[in-house]
Amino acid sequence: MKTIKYADVAKHVGEEIGVSDWVTVDQDRVNKFADATGDHQWIHIDVERAKREMPTKNTIAHGYLTLSLIPMLSSQIMRIDGVSRGINYGSNKVRFTNMVPTGSRVRARQKLISAEPKGGGLQLTNEISIEIEGQDRPACVAETISLVYP
Repeated sequence: MKTIKYADVAKHVGEEIGVSDWVTVDQDRVNKFADATGDHQWIHIDVERAKREMPTKNTIAHGYLTLSLIPMLSSQIMRIDGVSRGINYGSNKVRFTNMVPTGSRVRARQKLISAEPKGGGLQLTNEISIEIEGQDRPACVAETISLVYP
């Protein structure tokens, strides 16, 4: 994990900050996400049908499940000293560029794109790629925005 002082964050704009640990996206996580969101499409939860009909021969994670892993994974990448609180502010763009077969391991790769003063804090824009172990194309590329306050 990279630790950066609040006063020095802007010095890291344009840098790849780092990568997270791998996390397994198992069927239990996918099922719980389906229950939480009401998205029970068979490609996510019907293991037997997916074996027959999906090109992966497996169920796949929801795109929004993949996106929702970003806060957990990015918290392993960067810590900013001198911050009292941080909030998610949104996303400029999100693309789901590859399927995540259930049982796969994913990790985040983070690049700091900008750090601008806003409302007594800093507005950080990061490019986050969710990589799938053993695959060239990431599952998700998102430009996320957060606010951090001293």
